[in-house]
Amino acid sequence: MNLLKRLFSRHPQPQSTPSPFIRWPGQSGQEYQYEIHPIDTAFKALPGNFIYAQQSEDGSWIPIYIAQTRDLHQRLEGHVSADDAIANGATHVHVHYSTTGQAARCTEERDLILRWKPVCNDAIEG
Repeated sequence: MNLLKRLFSRHPQPQSTPSPFIRWPGQSGQEYQYEIHPIDTAFKALPGNFIYAQQSEDGSWIPIYIAQTRDLHQRLEGHVSADDAIANGATHVHVHYSTTGQAARCTEERDLILRWKPVCNDAIEG
């Protein structure tokens, strides 16, 4: 049944991803749980944070771009697009729905950018 589900699923999960979730640690030591999705996944119109990420050959993840948005369905207009992220190596998008407000999303975004320094994010001061 699992094989049939994968064959006929619109967006099958990558075979090399053992879990649909990952915990991204920030500079502060705080960890944030994200869902792993194919890069072309459509999301609910809810606020949250997202990471365009590349899965390396050893299965580890490399963040390409980290951001927050009030609407994951539209992501951030005028910022790094999925095409830009793909051009820089992104293979997936990781999402963290967050209804705790923009300040919390911005804190999480900053914490992760400071720790990971993704190639598509502008450098920020700690």
